[in-house]
Amino acid sequence: MTTPLGDPLARARQLPKVLLHEHLDGGLRVATLLELLHQRGIRPAADTVAGLAAWFDANAHAGSLVKYLEGFALTVEAMASPAAMERVAFEAAEDAAAEGAVLAEFRIAPLLFEDHGVSGEATLEALLAGLARSRLPLGEKCGLIVCAMRHLPPAQTERAARLALEYQGRGVVGFDLAGAEFGHPPAQHAAALRLVREAGLAITLHAAEADAAERVLEAADHGATRIGHGVHLVDALRDPARRWMIDEVRARGLHLEVCPTSNVHTGAAKSLETHPIADLWRAGVSLSYHTDNRLMSCIDQSQEAAALLRHTTLDEVDLLAMAAAAARHSFLPAAQRDAALAAIAAFPMPPVHAGPGARL
Repeated sequence: MTTPLGDPLARARQLPKVLLHEHLDGGLRVATLLELLHQRGIRPAADTVAGLAAWFDANAHAGSLVKYLEGFALTVEAMASPAAMERVAFEAAEDAAAEGAVLAEFRIAPLLFEDHGVSGEATLEALLAGLARSRLPLGEKCGLIVCAMRHLPPAQTERAARLALEYQGRGVVGFDLAGAEFGHPPAQHAAALRLVREAGLAITLHAAEADAAERVLEAADHGATRIGHGVHLVDALRDPARRWMIDEVRARGLHLEVCPTSNVHTGAAKSLETHPIADLWRAGVSLSYHTDNRLMSCIDQSQEAAALLRHTTLDEVDLLAMAAAAARHSFLPAAQRDAALAAIAAFPMPPVHAGPGARL
């Protein structure tokens, strides 16, 4: 839709934002990726900044999850040194700040780099060092979520969980299960999730992106207070026999980290026009919008916001209310959440109507 206050992208860039769902290995700057690949002696098929950007754009729009995921082989190898990791984390936080983020949480699976000779501990030390020198101070305005890859054996997930707990209070603010969702429910990793839950580390789990709506409540049963994506929850909204799940999601106070453009690219949604984010929001589900992988999906958070304004029934007041909801559900300390809420509330309210899910 068109905002009455001018160009949607120009206005979107002004909006205060909270970033809860962005994978560091999916968010490198194209120029940085190319430089890091060259440093490691790797010459990609598209060996210019413009060519590599076009390659990612083509993969994003190929309609194939396999094509979409091809880029991660490049990014993980490019990042596989402490210096590169620190740079990537620093630039990600700087980019989020430039987009108006008042809080930002980034995530990565540190054990992926062991195959490249970098330990999980060295990976976290480097990433946290990069975040610490950004304009979003570590522990105050940004934090790191440790991911485990859910298709790997439970013993690997337990290793990732113990690594996360080692850095709890030192910049690591949460734990996640990422990777291939279908066929790998959170119950397969119950021991690791129990370990994290009992230690008091916050949990967000990818759920109902490539599997059924029921996975959202299953994730909550294992301690998740936030859900990565959760878009298939709309199936319960549209089915009277399953509508109770929407009530349960609201009753439990769950928050969905929705990534609309990525959902279209990976096939979780058919288009932005038909994406369920607006329907779930109008149904009173707490949610917010995020980039997921800004490199893979060729989008930043302002462009994501502008796309929602252009292609859905959401307006700017809705997006501000989503930012406030994201701030309330951030894993950063209460004082930092309150400061972010104050910054969002201070933003001049546009003269447009917010839907029933909006609350600043």
